[in-house]
Amino acid sequence: MERVEAELFTDGGNDAVVRLPGRNFPGVLIQGDTLSILQADVAELVGLCAAGDVEEAQHVASLLHADLGAKLVRYIEALEAHGISRPF
Repeated sequence: MERVEAELFTDGGNDAVVRLPGRNFPGVLIQGDTLSILQADVAELVGLCAAGDVEEAQHVASLLHADLGAKLVRYIEALEAHGISRPF
């Protein structure tokens, strides 16, 4: 393990925006439990698609889309608040 100082652009919640040393742009720190939930949601979506349950798959996909969209908005707002251009 290596200890480093990172720049924190938001509060330290489940999707904190941080920049590690040597990086041009910040990233989003997703806690392990949140990452596990995202992976489980994608696995559910894959299973629904394989089973042909399009209606439920669309529902799960829309929830994932909204969740990731909220994380992206938080990231963009953090960049704008600190005068950093978007990397995309």
